[in-house]
Amino acid sequence: MVLLAALAALSVLCHAQVPPNYPSSYAEMVTAGRKEGTLLIYSTTDAPAANPLIKDFEAMYPGIKVQFHELSSGELYNRFLAETASRGSSADVLWSAAMDLQIKLANDGYAATYKSPETPQLPEWAVWREEAFGTTFEPAVFVYNKRLLAADEVPQSHSDLVRLLNAKPAKFRGKVATYDIDKSAVGFLFATQDSRALAAFWNLAKALGASGLDLESNTAVMMEHIASGDDLLGYNLIGSYAMTRAKRDPSLGIVLPKDYTLVMSRVLLIAKRAKNPNAARLWTDYLLSKRGQTLLAQRSDLFSIRADVDGEFTAAALTKALGASLYPINVGPGLLVYLDQAKRKEFLKRWQQATTGAK
Repeated sequence: MVLLAALAALSVLCHAQVPPNYPSSYAEMVTAGRKEGTLLIYSTTDAPAANPLIKDFEAMYPGIKVQFHELSSGELYNRFLAETASRGSSADVLWSAAMDLQIKLANDGYAATYKSPETPQLPEWAVWREEAFGTTFEPAVFVYNKRLLAADEVPQSHSDLVRLLNAKPAKFRGKVATYDIDKSAVGFLFATQDSRALAAFWNLAKALGASGLDLESNTAVMMEHIASGDDLLGYNLIGSYAMTRAKRDPSLGIVLPKDYTLVMSRVLLIAKRAKNPNAARLWTDYLLSKRGQTLLAQRSDLFSIRADVDGEFTAAALTKALGASLYPINVGPGLLVYLDQAKRKEFLKRWQQATTGAK
């Protein structure tokens, strides 16, 4: 009788953890995930931003312990490939802002297929082959120092930025920050997407180059430089990090470009050879769910991708403010274009020529 009571209690607990509108068989995956007991995540997301999600997930599914490794996009990609090639243990979940590298992994057969019950709530452009899932809605923004720029010096569009840099070369010499696109996968992604969205992109690149760019690989470093006045402007910074910092630093201003605003989404994959596949599926569903997305927006400030999540850091708020000027980067094979080594080399060469005048 005691054994039967214990089994019944376990069954009730498992079923209680099944979110509404999920299939009843989901309880079996919850049980399997708890038996696995561990979930290993490689991610480019800062650990402080991920921690509220991890704690809530672990509370929702007691018995599953999340091991979260924060890596740069290049480290994540190369480490996962090396570990997989050696048949060693590697991540169950890859969660990265380098959308193009994530799609390459999926395209090359490293991602498991999973039909999440949450995907109907996502934009069509955010899911590819039930292997790659967009999880956030993060704009690429201009950042500026409010103390050192007059209102009429703040660019509101990409063409404004070109005019400003051309009109005041002395003021902005060595004072404009952006990503080193040869070292930053996100910076490379933004630059190549700009080249597709903006007919005058190479004029912009030349204007940026003439200013004597401060090239960095880290958003936080650029934000520090702008806040201190070492730089006056930042071009194409990840908006979620920039806006979070600006909320607590009155010297920083943010511009969502009015002509178009690129929108990046952190892409999640479940590894095909995941050691803990059920826990990985539970994490995927949690991160895409309204509960996970609400916490992501309210506590992690990463911008929810779901239209039914309210708040400042959400796709709904950005869409209300900017409407048709939003330019989401599609999760799909179009991201592979500039990962072709010849095309990548040619783009980097042209960028280098435009920004440095090198032949």
